[in-house]
Amino acid sequence: MTAIATASPRPVLAEALLPKAATRSGITVLAGAALTAVCAQVALPIPGSPVPVTGQTFAVLVVAAALGPARGLASQGLYLALGVLGLPVFGHGAHGVHVIMGATGGYLVGFLFAALLVGAASRRGADRSIPRELGVLVLASLLIYLMGAGWLAVVTGMTAAQAFSAGVAPFVVGDAVKLGLASVSLPAAWKLAGRSSNVRHDR
Repeated sequence: MTAIATASPRPVLAEALLPKAATRSGITVLAGAALTAVCAQVALPIPGSPVPVTGQTFAVLVVAAALGPARGLASQGLYLALGVLGLPVFGHGAHGVHVIMGATGGYLVGFLFAALLVGAASRRGADRSIPRELGVLVLASLLIYLMGAGWLAVVTGMTAAQAFSAGVAPFVVGDAVKLGLASVSLPAAWKLAGRSSNVRHDR
């Protein structure tokens, strides 16, 4: 993380692939929120746990890496705001402030902090290297777990061990697959972006 903290800011993936008008207009923020909402509908219940398996985490991490800290945070803030205002964007089409205040609310709020962490790391070039990106994504996931399981314990009255068993343990394997995919796909996207840039310059 020291290398990430001391590296100079760099363009993020969206800035490398898209015209400035797109990244400055808020379109990418809206697209990031929409992608998170779509992935949230890929939800599978887990017996014994009030927290379903969804594609949200993957979307949150990839969007933040692609957009950077400010736009990544804004996209997740917009996603939460849309859900609170009544759009069925949360898992299983849920919506309303009661979702934020309920058992899964800690995970949703954790998305904000995870997006900020991943976006800041990408601004320092972490998403161009598989090992560095994987390390950042693991830290971000741990942050989501900590906030999610902590709030789950508060809301349900579970002990820390019970909250871990219900809100963390069932998702470790699935999240490991998501992190692996994200840590490979983001550097690969940068390679494609570099090749595309070279083609444009050659022409």
